[in-house]
Amino acid sequence: MDEQIITWLYDIKNSIKEIENYFLDQPKLFEDFKRDIKTKRAIERNLEIIGESVNRILKKDSTFIISNARKIIDTRNHISHGYDKVSDDVIWAIVMNYLPKLKIEIENLFMKFN
Repeated sequence: MDEQIITWLYDIKNSIKEIENYFLDQPKLFEDFKRDIKTKRAIERNLEIIGESVNRILKKDSTFIISNARKIIDTRNHISHGYDKVSDDVIWAIVMNYLPKLKIEIENLFMKFN
């Protein structure tokens, strides 16, 4: 696999791990998340990195398959350019429902190509 793509996949993996680490010593509670501006901004930044990495991968190899790639890129763009309209509910849903699936997919890609 192309070295740049491996680097971007690693960036995705690392960003997911960082997001998971924000909740290591506490339960994942939406109300706590809404009140914690630092964690919200850190998660948003990691989602931007994930989206930009997916975008770069697809620009490098348009046949590369990552589930929900368009939605991931659109989320990145929304956070970056529509920062004043970012919904806590949407970010929380991504963290709780979609990141675990993306993590498995990225880990499987690493196993497939290593």
